[in-house]
Amino acid sequence: MNHAPMRTVLRPALVLAMACTFAAPIAGAQPAQLDAQRVEERFRLPERACRSPFPGDEFARTELFFGLSRPGAVITEAEFKNFVDAFVTPSFPDGLTLLSGAGQFRGASGTTISEGAKLLILLYPRRDRDANDKIDKIRDEYKKMFQQESVLRSDDLSCVSF
Repeated sequence: MNHAPMRTVLRPALVLAMACTFAAPIAGAQPAQLDAQRVEERFRLPERACRSPFPGDEFARTELFFGLSRPGAVITEAEFKNFVDAFVTPSFPDGLTLLSGAGQFRGASGTTISEGAKLLILLYPRRDRDANDKIDKIRDEYKKMFQQESVLRSDDLSCVSF
C-alpha cells in the first residue's frame, strides 16, 4: 500500500518562537493571562458555527505526531500498540484514529533525522476540561518511555456529527 509521506519538520522551540513572533500582545496583561486568553480565543468558535452548512457539535481536534526512532533502535509496532493501549485508550476510550507514515525533523544537534512516524488524531468535546492534561500526560509518557526529544501537537476545532 502506498502511503503519502507525513512530514514533521518543526521543533517545539521553533514553533514557540513563531507563535511569539506572530502573536499580538494584549495591553496590560501578564504572561499567564496572555496564555489563557490566547487559548480561549483559539478555541472560540463563532456563534452557530456548527449549524448549516456545517451541522454537528463543536469538538476539539488534537493531532499528535510520534517519531518511531530512538537512540540505537526503532520503536516496534508492538511497542507502539502497547503504549496506545496503556496510555491513550484509557484517556480517550470513545475512539481515536492512528495513521502510519514517514517523517523528518531537525534534531537538537542540527542534523535532519528521517524516521517512521505515527499520527494520532483525537476528537473530543470542546468543553472537555481534562483533555489538555490527559494529552500532555500522553506526550510526557512517550518522551520518557522512548527517549524522545518531543511529540509535536497540533490543535484545532471541528464540527462533528455521528
